[in-house]
Amino acid sequence: MSTAVHAQSVDLSKWSPEYVRSIAGTEEVNTAAECSKVVPLDYKGRLTYWYTGPSDAEPEITKQMDKEFWVAWKATYPNIETDAQNINYNDLLDKFRTALLGNAGPMVVRLQILGGVEFAAKGYLQELKPEDVGYTTADFWPGAMKSVTYDGKTYGIPTNNETMAFIWNAKIFKDAGLDGEKPPATWDDVVKYSKQIHDKLGIAGYGLVAKQNAGNTPFRFMPQLWAYGGAALDEADPAPTYHNIGLNSPGAKAALQAAYDMYVRDKSVPVSALTNTQNENQGPFIAGQLAMMIAHPAEYAKMVDLASKATGADKKVADAVVANMRYGLIPEGPARRAVVFGGSNIHVLKPEYVDGGTDEMAVKALICMWTSPEWSTRLNWVGSNPGNLRGFKTKWMKERLDQIKFLDVTTSMLPNGIPFPVIPEAPEIMNIIVPDMLQNALTGKMTVDAAADDAAAKVKALLGGL
Repeated sequence: MSTAVHAQSVDLSKWSPEYVRSIAGTEEVNTAAECSKVVPLDYKGRLTYWYTGPSDAEPEITKQMDKEFWVAWKATYPNIETDAQNINYNDLLDKFRTALLGNAGPMVVRLQILGGVEFAAKGYLQELKPEDVGYTTADFWPGAMKSVTYDGKTYGIPTNNETMAFIWNAKIFKDAGLDGEKPPATWDDVVKYSKQIHDKLGIAGYGLVAKQNAGNTPFRFMPQLWAYGGAALDEADPAPTYHNIGLNSPGAKAALQAAYDMYVRDKSVPVSALTNTQNENQGPFIAGQLAMMIAHPAEYAKMVDLASKATGADKKVADAVVANMRYGLIPEGPARRAVVFGGSNIHVLKPEYVDGGTDEMAVKALICMWTSPEWSTRLNWVGSNPGNLRGFKTKWMKERLDQIKFLDVTTSMLPNGIPFPVIPEAPEIMNIIVPDMLQNALTGKMTVDAAADDAAAKVKALLGGL
């Protein structure tokens, strides 16, 4: 553990729902004063920035915080002429690629967690680390810093991070003879519980997701694979090299076997798992026909929303499901407890790719404010968590914990977060090769061993025969 982290009294070794609540509201921050040490508040300059901000579908509070940031930015740095573009999540990467080809990019861009590695690998991004804007690397999650490290260099700063948690229906657990207030402690327990629930109640136990070419699949299967000691490469190691392939390791095969046991042997998961994303688990869960699944804190709000739209007998069932919804830590495996580490990072382009060149001081001023304890908390109110660990100590974090049910539980999974391999080929490995491996085993097209060996061979070929 870094001593700098301890010096800030954000002790990652104590991280738990109770600890997260205990530190919230314990530190006052003055963002303008902190950033003035990096860039004087009377600095005159110009800035261009692209990011995915709130869409029409977002809650009002998200739009409000975005507005308040830009008001605060103008008040803090009134002499920096700013062109900030809020670009739709699905359009941002393509628009950014096109702009780079014409050397017409923005000075600063915020991208989803592994969006940056493609551009770092192609040489478009400047080196950038927390120390450049007045913070320390220890102010950010180790897993988050992994996601901005490519080829031994740091090329971005985490703005926000999130992890999912384990959700179950306490009443279904009780009806099946299980303890309704305790989640399965291990992945082996998930297999047992899922079978017990299916055998006793005739409904699906675990919400397995195995759709091909869908990001939902690795987000739910990789925590299981890592827990058993497997990996795609060596992304679970503290200092990964991404030169070792782990999909055919004994741990990866054990995880695949567990999924096979639930789907084929016990038939205790939805028969539609092969074509399901998480969206297809929501209906059965609210109808009391599915006992447990992995999801975000927002899943609770989604279930409340679904319950409000139900009518008649369905309404009664849905309200009971909401009342019996519980959140806990994702189960452990023989090797570790794990979850996919998500979020976004902020990056700076090299001047030659920027329309009109780069104003380094204006860039630093914006990044200092955006990644500050205050704004990394407020800008991610509903959907994420502060990238800056000091954000967890602010009054805003305390407000969020009071407002967002189960946020403390999903937040407490953050130390167990593992980012997908930080290499340009990660999307193909995670969205194509891993789901195909699951499909090959679950459909009986290949044995568990053969499916894992086949996936490892595909990764090896993709990476040029490691």
